[in-house]
Amino acid sequence: MCGQPIVVGVVGPCGAGKTTLVGALRRLGFNARHIAQEHSYVPSMWQRISHPDTLIYLHASYATTVQRRKLSWSVAEYEEQIKRLEHARLHANLYIDTDELTPQEVLDRAIFHLKNLGWFDGQDD
Repeated sequence: MCGQPIVVGVVGPCGAGKTTLVGALRRLGFNARHIAQEHSYVPSMWQRISHPDTLIYLHASYATTVQRRKLSWSVAEYEEQIKRLEHARLHANLYIDTDELTPQEVLDRAIFHLKNLGWFDGQDD
């Protein structure tokens, strides 16, 4: 369980693992939010809407997103999401490339980050 009510924002392109990570963090007691920055033309929407105390950026390559989500989108659509996410990526407190990681490994990296911030007591891991 987390030691204080903080907001953990999670951004990334479709298929990067945001829903999975947010769900896992919520089960641990965090106020984790999937911020749909990839669909917004406003670069700082992630700041304005959610006001996260820490921002986690999950990256996945185009090939990985298609494989994970069976998405029928073009490279250009993927690249547009990456462009829309640039501001969030530059301001993220943690960047995780999820291509070669399991959901548990992504969660482990997020927990390590939260422990370093003093926001996770480690009793449930």
